[in-house]
Amino acid sequence: MAAPVVVNATAKHTATIIFLHGLGDTGHGWASAMAAIGSPHIKFICPTAQVMPVTLNAGFRMPSWFDLKSLDVDGPEDTAGIRKARDLIHHLIADEVKNGITHDRILLGGFSQGGALALYSTFTHTHTLAGVIGMSCWLPLRQEFPQAAIGNTGSPILQGHGDCDPIVPYKFGQITSQLIKRFAGNIEFKTYRGMMHASCEEEMADIKKFITQHLPPV
Repeated sequence: MAAPVVVNATAKHTATIIFLHGLGDTGHGWASAMAAIGSPHIKFICPTAQVMPVTLNAGFRMPSWFDLKSLDVDGPEDTAGIRKARDLIHHLIADEVKNGITHDRILLGGFSQGGALALYSTFTHTHTLAGVIGMSCWLPLRQEFPQAAIGNTGSPILQGHGDCDPIVPYKFGQITSQLIKRFAGNIEFKTYRGMMHASCEEEMADIKKFITQHLPPV
């Protein structure tokens, strides 16, 4: 994996957000947008996925956290690839802990495929994190849950989805939210009217509020 895009804290660093981009994007794609809603004590890490052939895109090579084989709700999934990507995110968390940031001051987030990986990485992490933000995404390997949820079942979760999303259908977001509520009740699912596979000012404002609430200055 290439070196992540890092936006350092401008005051004393006491919290970290690891934000994961969507399919075909890079860490640069979200770094400035996330930094714009951050606070001086927060460091942002925006890693870039490795380039790989993506089945859904006829084998075309692009940055991808794992192979996407289908966008059918019950389609085949890249189990090994999802778990390998999860391990990479867990390593990034471990690096921050080594640098003195406690688990409960680290928050995961992501858009689309990155949001899917953020959710999966959060629930399969044994330490309690500050929370997780999932934008226009789904929970991978959902048949493994709730058994696979070994941590963070009480952590705050913000999930947002546009009701006009043509890429990751709105119903995927709804199904994901309903499933997560069965084993992690501290979830807020927000619908953005007319939003496609993107973000909007209202969603970014909600994310800023979530970050401010769960990663306040120390």
